[in-house]
Amino acid sequence: MTLGRLNHVGIATPSIDASIATYRSLLGASAIGEPFDLPAQGVRVCFIDAPNTQIELIQPYDDASPIAGFLRKNPAGGQHHLCFEVADIHAAIAELTAQGATVLGEPRIGAHGTPIVFVHPRDMGGVLVELMETPEEHG
Repeated sequence: MTLGRLNHVGIATPSIDASIATYRSLLGASAIGEPFDLPAQGVRVCFIDAPNTQIELIQPYDDASPIAGFLRKNPAGGQHHLCFEVADIHAAIAELTAQGATVLGEPRIGAHGTPIVFVHPRDMGGVLVELMETPEEHG
């Protein structure tokens, strides 16, 4: 497995609208996508483009969302995960598990429309890491 580019930094937020206003007013963000729902993952997301990566704002879709649990512990929100691209998600999973890392669940389709999986923070120095198969436009 070869680590690809940093695709995005996931930021959990209790309000995407409030977070957009903050990024726009304090940091001058102007390339802001439309928020959209991913009910299968229990989240509403919005991407903010930065010159070298994206910020993924993540709001719970409902109280059952994994992000709702994160926000119970961190009511103001905060950094949730880092997402790196990999060429082949299944090869990455095989290599990680062969080395003893804990991959959380099976691959599923993420917000960019490509397969994703998460690696447990205990195996990544305390950071939740998302791996996503490189989208075609980045290939």
